[in-house]
Amino acid sequence: MGRPIKKSNFTSEGSPDGVAGRIEVTAYFPSGGSLQQNDDSFIISQRGSKQFKIQQMNDSSVATYTLVAKAPAELVAGEMCVKVTIRNTDSGVPQDAWVEKFYNRTLHFADAQGTETGSVTYSLGAEAGEDSTVAGEGSVDVI
Repeated sequence: MGRPIKKSNFTSEGSPDGVAGRIEVTAYFPSGGSLQQNDDSFIISQRGSKQFKIQQMNDSSVATYTLVAKAPAELVAGEMCVKVTIRNTDSGVPQDAWVEKFYNRTLHFADAQGTETGSVTYSLGAEAGEDSTVAGEGSVDVI
């Protein structure tokens, strides 16, 4: 697995012990269930390089999912996705992409078409893509 991500990197400053400020899971597909989106589920801990334990808010259960760089409609059972908004350095326009892998200070991403990939430093914010997002950096939504 390599080095795990610091637990403090899963929460934004000011809310290390509560639910608010944790990395929001954009969508996940439970085994034997159906696609779940926009339900304030969040990452609890890292279980492998792309395996994360999440708190599922629809039924208050906890399960481990594989992080994939896919749009929610493309997920299959056992997968989850996290959206990152990247401010383009050329135009300054925010671009949505999907996190492929988290690191302590950066993340690797793929765009919605899977044609553009790369790595950017990231921050956790209430609304990814706000004007405060620094050019060439990513912002990940939190709950």
